[in-house]
Amino acid sequence: MPEDTVGIDLGVLTFVQDSDGRSVGRLDFSDERKRLEREQRSLSRKQYESNNWETQRRRVATVHARMSNKKRDYKHKLAHYYTTEYEAVFVEDLNVKSMLEASGNARNKAEVGWRNFSTILKHHGRKNECHVIEVEPSGTTKECASCGVETEKPLWVREHSCPSCGFELERDWNAALNIQSRGLENLGVVHSEATPVETATAVDTSEVSARRVVEAGSPALKESPKATSRAG
Repeated sequence: MPEDTVGIDLGVLTFVQDSDGRSVGRLDFSDERKRLEREQRSLSRKQYESNNWETQRRRVATVHARMSNKKRDYKHKLAHYYTTEYEAVFVEDLNVKSMLEASGNARNKAEVGWRNFSTILKHHGRKNECHVIEVEPSGTTKECASCGVETEKPLWVREHSCPSCGFELERDWNAALNIQSRGLENLGVVHSEATPVETATAVDTSEVSARRVVEAGSPALKESPKATSRAG
């Protein structure tokens, strides 16, 4: 039975928030997007199927390929870290297609690539003998990780503050704790020596840049000096 487990909340503002208080940022593609736009504008000015057009088409394809490779490398390094550090990883079973159809922020959500990351997690889980389990995501943001009471929160509200028990935590961290709890229930773990909420109040949150993951292959190697205690 896994003892060292983690719940992962997948987001847009940050790529990953886990139940141990670790927040991992998204990759920054601002420079790549600017270059892509320049190359695409140049392509549009070429005569279709001319030699110059074909040369420029390849430049556009190269930018796309570099962006795809960067995202793939980042996800594989993150998946390797979680599946080697933990015995079980719990992640949301998101219906990405319906989310993209319903969202006004569809480009950012499509760019994040949640479904692809879940697939990569499972691959590394099999390789590293780590349980990777998808759980029902409905209500993980609304539900208090401490007492279970649900509270409606518009997207712009980034803090969880329970009106019933007073438990306060960053919104996505609270969701990650609920994901961890549901994953443990799926494994048949009802009680443990330390509940997810008790674990949460004993540690500080840490913000990790996506660049650190790309450069070092591990989000645990750098903690933000802005990390604030969530104890209490």
